[in-house]
Amino acid sequence: MLVKDYMSEELVTTEKNTKIFDAVELMKQHDIHRLPVVENKRLVGLITEGTIQEAMPSKATSLSVYEANYLLNKTTVDDVMIKEVQTIKEACLLEDAIFKMRMNKVNVLPVLNQLNEIVGIITNNDIFDAFLNITGYREPGTRVSISISHDEEGVLAKLTEIFSKNHLNIIQIVVYRHKEEPVIVIQTTSEDSQHIQEVLEESGYQVISSIKTVNR
Repeated sequence: MLVKDYMSEELVTTEKNTKIFDAVELMKQHDIHRLPVVENKRLVGLITEGTIQEAMPSKATSLSVYEANYLLNKTTVDDVMIKEVQTIKEACLLEDAIFKMRMNKVNVLPVLNQLNEIVGIITNNDIFDAFLNITGYREPGTRVSISISHDEEGVLAKLTEIFSKNHLNIIQIVVYRHKEEPVIVIQTTSEDSQHIQEVLEESGYQVISSIKTVNR
């Protein structure tokens, strides 16, 4: 899975000379929380709700409403934007984006192409959607989890053969190795969870769970 497969290509951007009030209005119109700042297709900064909030006069200030609004009307995106922005290339693995977000404690990464032009944006919500997709969460059928006590070559081949012989269509296969014994999770189109469990147990596999899933 690559970043370009899950990034949003419907970019809403702004320029450095945009007034803060106009940037806020643009965010409201599109129901977004950040704006890439672009100049000649190149990313030069990022403005977020947080950076805008920091630019707003404090409630404890002695400025009048008129004076505060006057200052904000003179403030541009360039004055408050983040200039050292974490980015990711569109051809990078999705896992690279996740790692970069985690390491830098950010929830969004502008996506660049080989020419370093901004072509998209990927957020933590896009990552969540990708996870739901690879696990087959939205697909109706059965999700069966199998504990593999003897991890050896050909385990997946043996399992897929069992499913094939029993006319069970596989949608997704995910292997989890966060414990001593790996767990293989298979999503099928069949809604007969009990039958799937029986087929696997008859073949000597330990079934942790066999859960019927619904279309979401």
